[in-house]
Amino acid sequence: MKVLVIGGGGREHALVWKIARSPIVKKIYCAPGNAGISQEAECISIKAEDIAGLAAFAVREKIDLTVVGPELPLSKGIADRFKEKGLAIFGPSQRAAEIEASKVFAKSLMEKYGIPTPRARTFTNREDALRYAKNMKPPLVVKADGLASGKGVIVANTVDEASAAIDDMMEKKVFGEAGARVIIEECLQGREVSALAFSDGERILPLPLAKDHKRVGDGDSGPNTGGMGAFSPVPFVDSKTESKIHQEILLPAVRAMEKEGRPYRGVLYAGLMFTSDGPSVLEFNCRFGDPEAQPIFCLLEEDIVPILIACSEGKLEEGSSVNKVSGTSSAACVVMASRGYPGAYDKGFPVSGLDEAAGLDGVKVFHAGTSLKDGQIVTAGGRVLGVTGRGDTLSKALSRAYAAVEKISWDGVHYRKDIGYRP
Repeated sequence: MKVLVIGGGGREHALVWKIARSPIVKKIYCAPGNAGISQEAECISIKAEDIAGLAAFAVREKIDLTVVGPELPLSKGIADRFKEKGLAIFGPSQRAAEIEASKVFAKSLMEKYGIPTPRARTFTNREDALRYAKNMKPPLVVKADGLASGKGVIVANTVDEASAAIDDMMEKKVFGEAGARVIIEECLQGREVSALAFSDGERILPLPLAKDHKRVGDGDSGPNTGGMGAFSPVPFVDSKTESKIHQEILLPAVRAMEKEGRPYRGVLYAGLMFTSDGPSVLEFNCRFGDPEAQPIFCLLEEDIVPILIACSEGKLEEGSSVNKVSGTSSAACVVMASRGYPGAYDKGFPVSGLDEAAGLDGVKVFHAGTSLKDGQIVTAGGRVLGVTGRGDTLSKALSRAYAAVEKISWDGVHYRKDIGYRP
């Protein structure tokens, strides 16, 4: 069969790499892809948001399955357009993707169906939001309602910081229309965990839990990013608690979406905070996490292609599970980023040491923001690489990942040196 993967980041490279291992897949395309993906799939110069162009390509090339990586085309209805043309696609409909595209919708859904989530208020008026924030005891979390590439969440430790975040979103429009509505939420204390599961609209197939590191700097300092590293599985979550997440958060969310007339077919991602009262949902995403996908796919031995097809057709098997890792294996991803990320950064710096890093045992280098220039791989994004190591223990997986990181360099490279420091 022929598969088209949409997107061009580290998550999409991980998807291409995993799908390529399926014996039933003969050809993989990726649109638009990146320099690393081009070594494992045929890259097509169509943007991920060009739904008409992607659909025309899929029809022309008789693509058997399309897998959508990023949230933006899902929020714009790519799954609906493809299905109208009789094309198989893995990813939720536009109405189902609103679970990520609107934090206000997701919060309302959780409150309506009793899914644990922090207390919050929604505002469309800046003055009302400022007044509310000034009367609340910090820390507070200020969230832009819409999509903001993982950067629209500000943890404000003071009232002044909360006010500045509100002004940035609602007055200065730093996130565009995504900040026209804001949520002001209580700030929970604990450990964050990412929980993902395949869904066919009725059933779920859980994946191993992962832990993301969102802040740009060591010790969880600096602003939020799309993610600076991740590891899987999560040693501080026992099997009983993991089952509780599946039965009290992920499955109820899928069933709630079905009741709302928005059947959810795709992968559902819950960003959780583990508090003294148990796990609480900070956000839902309508796609695989990045960088969580990289270590998770490095652990899975199963062929995921039949699962992707089953989700798209609403035919997941009862009782099956991909929540398996071989033995006690762990995997860890360290993101190597450009200087200045998540703010402004320069591009076009040659990347050296990739072959040496890839040659290390138990290492896979996933490309995110890379391109080819005169035969040389150069930086082309904020997050450039997701260097992933696998080992019998988390410590060994991290050691392998960091050993590979040390062999790679470019002008202005930045990465956290404490991924997994607090497993």
